[in-house]
Amino acid sequence: MQYHLIPLSQEDYEKLPESEKEFTHSYRGQIFLYQEPERYVNHSDSPNTYQDHIQKADIALRDIKKGEMITTDATKDDVE
Repeated sequence: MQYHLIPLSQEDYEKLPESEKEFTHSYRGQIFLYQEPERYVNHSDSPNTYQDHIQKADIALRDIKKGEMITTDATKDDVE
């Protein structure tokens, strides 16, 4: 799944409603706003995708069944 991240300044981040801040992420000092559908990827200790920050994508680790939740290991994030 390709990310469609919107880079935000600190000022833009502070203007976001709290409900949208839930879908932000900081990576190497830059704040990003996740769009749909990637904002709905969930954390798992045994994920079915891994995060490729170079390609800005979640890459499948195995076949993902129709209707199965897409998960990633969020502990690999560089969250500040």
